[in-house]
Amino acid sequence: MGKYAKSDKIKDNKTIEVGDLVRVHQKIEEEGKTRIQVFEGTVIALKNYGENQTITVRKIGAGRIGVERIWPLFSPAIDKIELKKKGDYRKSKLYHLRNK
Repeated sequence: MGKYAKSDKIKDNKTIEVGDLVRVHQKIEEEGKTRIQVFEGTVIALKNYGENQTITVRKIGAGRIGVERIWPLFSPAIDKIELKKKGDYRKSKLYHLRNK
């Protein structure tokens, strides 16, 4: 069924598809220290295949402002990706969620 993301960083060795609710754990280095920042949102797009694959995640922040982040799936900055909830969409891109 369409595009899906497959990486060793995805917890429990599951595949991620467009429409899924995910939590992306990103490593951030500040002043010589490393911390993990969590970004939770809906996958609205998957692009390319293999090592060039990117994932676009959108969340609604404070004040109902939409925030989108795009990561290369095999980036060393990503610690892990948790699948919170499977989505049920038939489209490959969910850009229509930007208008809501």
